[in-house]
Amino acid sequence: MAFGTYDEVARALSALDLSAGGLLVFDDATGAQVDHPWPAGYPAPAEDAVPAPAAAAAPSVGRPRLGVVAREVTLLPRHWTWLAQQPGGASAALRRLVDEARRTHAERDGQRQATERAYRFMSAIGGGFAGFEEASRALFAHDAQALARHIAAWPPDVQAHLVWLARDAFDAAPSTD
Repeated sequence: MAFGTYDEVARALSALDLSAGGLLVFDDATGAQVDHPWPAGYPAPAEDAVPAPAAAAAPSVGRPRLGVVAREVTLLPRHWTWLAQQPGGASAALRRLVDEARRTHAERDGQRQATERAYRFMSAIGGGFAGFEEASRALFAHDAQALARHIAAWPPDVQAHLVWLARDAFDAAPSTD
C-alpha cells in the first residue's frame, strides 16, 4: 500500500479506512511487523544506533559526546588477561576487534540480515501459503531459484516484496572475468 519513511507511510495510512482491521505494517529494514499508529520512539533509530537502556541511567562514565555506552561484558579470565595486555587496554582492544569483525564479515552479516528480514515478512504473510516450508528452506539455503519456484503460486505482490526483501540473501552471481 505504501513505501517510504515512517511519516510518508503514516500519511498514506491516514487516508485509508482502517476500521475493518487486517492491515499489517512492516519495517523493510528489519522485516519486523510494527504497530500503527507508531509507538513512542518511532521513527525507528538508525541501523547502527544503540537502543537506550530501559531504566533511567545514572550519571554516565566515559565519553558521552563520542557516543560511548557502558555495557557489561562477561569473559573468561584468560580473555581478560589477554585484553589487559593489549595497547590501550581492554576497551580499545574490544573496539578494534569489533571493527575488524564488522569489516571482515560485512558481506556475510548482510546476507544473514537479509535472510532474517525476508523470513520475518514471509512467515507473517505467507505462513499459511502452499510451499511455505519449502520456500523457507530455500531462503535459508540461499537458493534464489528454489525460492522462486516455491512461491510461484503466491500472490504476485507478496512474491515481489519477498524477493525485494531477500535481494541480499543470495550469493552474488559468479563473475565472468
